[in-house]
Amino acid sequence: MTSPTLDPTSRTVPAIAEQVVLVTGGARGLGRALTEAFLRKGARVVINHLTSEDAAHDLASRHPGRAIAVRADVRHRGQVETLFERAEAEFGLPVGTVVNNALPGFSFNGDARAKAHEIAYDAFSAQFSGAVQGALNTIQAALPGFARAGSGRVVNVGTNLFQNPVVPYHDYTAAKAALLALTRTFAADLGPRGITVNMVSGGLLRTTDASSATPEAVFDAIAEGTRCSRSPRPPSSPTPCSSSPLPGPGP
Repeated sequence: MTSPTLDPTSRTVPAIAEQVVLVTGGARGLGRALTEAFLRKGARVVINHLTSEDAAHDLASRHPGRAIAVRADVRHRGQVETLFERAEAEFGLPVGTVVNNALPGFSFNGDARAKAHEIAYDAFSAQFSGAVQGALNTIQAALPGFARAGSGRVVNVGTNLFQNPVVPYHDYTAAKAALLALTRTFAADLGPRGITVNMVSGGLLRTTDASSATPEAVFDAIAEGTRCSRSPRPPSSPTPCSSSPLPGPGP
């Protein structure tokens, strides 16, 4: 595919209320929260789903004319191309913002996770295909529409685990670290065309399907760490917080 180019003098970014936004995995958990936030701001939203058909269509039905639910596996380029075609046909505008949130089947299951001595590369491959291949497909499919609009926005959903792997989910964290690299290199490559590529990296969410198996002790440890980080104290004061490790072999 020939890389589209933008007119360097055309860099006006439409307000979010004038945009069509694609949220991959947009029917549940964080994706649903993102979808609802964009809708509150007046955007028209494409709610991508793979296994959450009922939730996606229920959410779209609450916003007639402003949201549509479209099933597509972001790991498959043909399905992604069809997704973008459907979005533009529905709203009469190309997608202006892409949020790469879709997560291939994964459970934040604490100490039940696969350990370093037993995890197989298949687990890494599955996460890479969802995080990296999925983002690659959606970004490249969005480029022709970005070029016609004169600008584009990509937001990739990352994790804070690659800075601090409090629970070492090896495959998930490696894939998100690769997505961070893709975010940075694509930002450098596409920025001159008026296209921004950014990552938002949050912590564990309470409670989504993916975190439903997370042990309560992990949430407690995260809450304690957050409280400690917000507790101002003189440098000479002893720490008021526990330094107890998380359950299992994690740090």
